[in-house]
This record gives sequence, C-alpha cells and structure tokens, in this order.
Amino acid sequence: MMIQRMDHFTLVTDALQETIAFYGRLGFSEGPRPGFSVPGAWLYLNGQAVLHVIERDAMPQPRRGVLDHMAYAGEGLGGFLALLGQHGIAHKLIRAPAPFRTWQVFFEDPNGCEVEVDFDAGEPRPGAAPP
Repeated sequence: MMIQRMDHFTLVTDALQETIAFYGRLGFSEGPRPGFSVPGAWLYLNGQAVLHVIERDAMPQPRRGVLDHMAYAGEGLGGFLALLGQHGIAHKLIRAPAPFRTWQVFFEDPNGCEVEVDFDAGEPRPGAAPP
C-alpha cells in the first residue's frame, strides 16, 4: 500500500464564519460534511474537500500541532494578487530559487496559519516582483 496524494488539512478555530468567509474569497466553497458531534465546515476546491475546519469555543491551550503552512497550486498569478489586494490581505510574493523558479505567494488566514499558493514559473512577472 502506498500513499497516493494529500487528502486534506484540518484547522481548529474559534472564528468559524470568519474562516469560511476568508477561504471563500480565495475560491473555496463550503460543501457537504458528515454529521460530526462538533461544529465545523468542509471547504472544497474542484469538488474535493481539501480544508476541514473544526470550531471550538476557545482555542486549546497549549495549541496543538506543528503545521507550519499549507500549500496549494494556483493559476493566474496576476489575478490572484489583485484578489488579495481587493480584500486587503497582506501577502509576500517570492520567486523560488533555481532550477524551479515558481512564483510563491504567502499570507496568513484569520487563525494565523500561513497559506502558500504556488504558480508556474512561466506565469508573467507581476509589476514590481523580483525577477
């Protein structure tokens, strides 16, 4: 048996509606979720539930886990950067080192979790981005 692919990430939040709205602005849509005994949401991309969100009244102390960031593949770098700007989402754009040279956009979600969206190296260079 071999691992086939990444299935999903799970976030724990005390700001469920804000988290759903944040990812909704990025193109995720809320979809079907099993009737778990804890509240939450499953957020979908391309028909797959890739981000599971569990709601808590208060965040566990100490916070669990070691998730550094979650990364997604993107398309349309210029439009994506415009979308982030439209919603006032602070972000950092970098160019990955050779030989890959992919564009990488980093920002935080409402829970302080870093999100990375990677774009093909062949995408046009945005205005003042590093070469």
